[in-house]
Amino acid sequence: MGEDLVGLSASRVLVEIAVEDPASSAARFCLQSYFAELDSRFDAGFDPDASLPAATGDLAEPAGVLLLARIRGEPAGCGALKFHGTGPAELKRMWVAPSARGLGVGRRILAELEQYARLRGTTVLRLETSRHLTEAISLYRSAGYAEVPAFNDEPYAHHWFEKHLTKHRA
Repeated sequence: MGEDLVGLSASRVLVEIAVEDPASSAARFCLQSYFAELDSRFDAGFDPDASLPAATGDLAEPAGVLLLARIRGEPAGCGALKFHGTGPAELKRMWVAPSARGLGVGRRILAELEQYARLRGTTVLRLETSRHLTEAISLYRSAGYAEVPAFNDEPYAHHWFEKHLTKHRA
């Protein structure tokens, strides 16, 4: 990917977003890249085992779903939902490859996750994030997520957000 995508928008680049098996090699690539980026951006690094769990089984039906974005067939980002029965669903593992940033890929993944949640009957989405992920915080705020008091004890989180979803219209 890289330089040939600079200056383009997601509307001008073929971005395919689809449900992906969290155990696939493309999903593992995205999740490992996500963890590596967190480790490089957090002051004290990032240990996935110290974070609240979102294991492979948590990100596959019926417990959840993982969406993977591809540009020209190559993994370019991911995002997941973790369902909790009739309670709020959690948004997890949002990541976009550095070469695809600025193209609207993250916004597309987020919108598709919200649509998927609506179709599953979810009315509230929640997420937590770190103060170091300023781009993510801006994305969530611009997409209508409101900051709320902490609803879990994620050790890496500094901000907790929630969004009430409108009903799906056919």
